[in-house]
Amino acid sequence: MATQQRRRIINPSFYLSLCIAVFFGLLFACASAKVFFEERFDDGWENRWVKSDWKKDENMAGEWNYTSGKWSGDPNDKGIQTSEDYRFYAISAEFPEFSNKDQTLVFQFSVKHEQKLDCGGGYMKLLSGDVEQKKFGGDTPYSIMFGPDICGYSTKKVHAILTYNGTNHLIKKEVPCETDQLTHVYTFIVRPDATYSILIDNVEKQTGSLFSDWDLLPPKQIKDPEAKKPEDWDDKEYIPDPEDKKPEGYDDIPKEIPDPDAKKPEDWDDEEDGEWTTPTIPNPEYKGPWKANKIKNPNYKGKWKAPLIDNPDFKDDPDLYVFPKLKYAGIELWQVKSGTLFNNVLVSDDPEYAKKLAEDTWGKQKDAEKAAFDEAEKKREEEEAKNDPAVDSDAEEDEDADEAEGDDSDTKSDTREDIAATEEDDDVKDEL
Repeated sequence: MATQQRRRIINPSFYLSLCIAVFFGLLFACASAKVFFEERFDDGWENRWVKSDWKKDENMAGEWNYTSGKWSGDPNDKGIQTSEDYRFYAISAEFPEFSNKDQTLVFQFSVKHEQKLDCGGGYMKLLSGDVEQKKFGGDTPYSIMFGPDICGYSTKKVHAILTYNGTNHLIKKEVPCETDQLTHVYTFIVRPDATYSILIDNVEKQTGSLFSDWDLLPPKQIKDPEAKKPEDWDDKEYIPDPEDKKPEGYDDIPKEIPDPDAKKPEDWDDEEDGEWTTPTIPNPEYKGPWKANKIKNPNYKGKWKAPLIDNPDFKDDPDLYVFPKLKYAGIELWQVKSGTLFNNVLVSDDPEYAKKLAEDTWGKQKDAEKAAFDEAEKKREEEEAKNDPAVDSDAEEDEDADEAEGDDSDTKSDTREDIAATEEDDDVKDEL
């Protein structure tokens, strides 16, 4: 009996309903996100940010420009940019105090180094408690410091510094940062399970645990300080072979021997030059003082290590991920060469909201920004070529060479005419 196959027909409205459900699901997720602080640097930003007087008395406080930069994907999307070389910068904004206990913490911002940074920071800070913003500076305590740092060839990394019990702890893993002159988005996510992620341009670059990737807590176990290596512990992996014997006559082998290829010079005079002696060369048979061959030690127990014991100073902390009383976002840095632009700062509990913000800003503008940068670079190179004396010198040399070739050509032409005239005279003479 033939098997009858039935084709299941799905109502198109099912797909429409599914798409609507997904759309509203995403909409609900964004709507449910807690945004503790979001700064797009639109109108009124100066009322939300306080410029610090730090280093002002020393005339070392840098000024901020409100701009989209020399090149951008959207001239209307402005941020704040460092404007003076060899200066300190400090600025901060306050938001309603909160703790990230039992919730994810997301810290995100975009940064662009238009100046092709040689040495300087591009990081931001989250601060807790009450801060006198006009005095905010390098000595002001912070909870988190995060973002790129570049100085010379050795330092090109993302800082992720966490403060625990009053001590700043650097991440133990290396996270390279971007070093070009375009905008990049840096995201730091800390979760209630004490895991974290670092993203650049919505791509995860590092992840792990706060317990293992920072030395926030002392180790659970330590080497027993009272332990000592047993006297009978044999940690020699190889020993001389007791069966190996020194060959007879080994000690009689000379270190050097007469050179068999040496010959007395024909003009050698024994009376004047003295008695000729054959020079010596290293003896290939000589092996140095005799040593027995090594063999595996049958009693080898391995390298001795002190046993581990529980660390009496260790105290677990289930709230290791918690940063209480977060209240300020700040930028505090030193720059040798200015031109770093900050924008689109976010403090939230939702990584998806942060991802969408990055896509709606950096993501939509990156191609246009790259095109604007390429055009700016092209103009810069043309201007440099126009003002470069070496280029003018090369052009003059080319002109001189052309003139020389012209003169040479004229000379050759004259020579050919002279030869032709001479030949013509000779022909005439022959005819005569």
